[in-house]
Amino acid sequence: MAFVITEACISEKAADCADVCPVDCIQEGDDQYFIDGDLCIDCGACEAACPVGAIYYEDDLTEDRQIYLDKAKQFFSHN
Repeated sequence: MAFVITEACISEKAADCADVCPVDCIQEGDDQYFIDGDLCIDCGACEAACPVGAIYYEDDLTEDRQIYLDKAKQFFSHN
C-alpha cells in the first residue's frame, strides 16, 4: 500500500481523490474513501487533490494514524 486516507475524510467524502486517480484504486466505504494498495501506482494525484488533507504516504503515517492503514486493508479484504 502506498497512500492511506485518514480521519479527515470521515464523513467528508469529497471524492476529489477518486476523480483524479488514473487506476481507479479508490473506493467509497460507509464513512470514508479507501485506497486499494494492491492497485495503487504511487502517483500521488490523490494526495494533491484531497481538499481536507486526509491522504498520507504510508511511510509518513504517525503511529496514531496506523489504524487507517489497517482499516483500508480490512475494507478490501471484505470486498
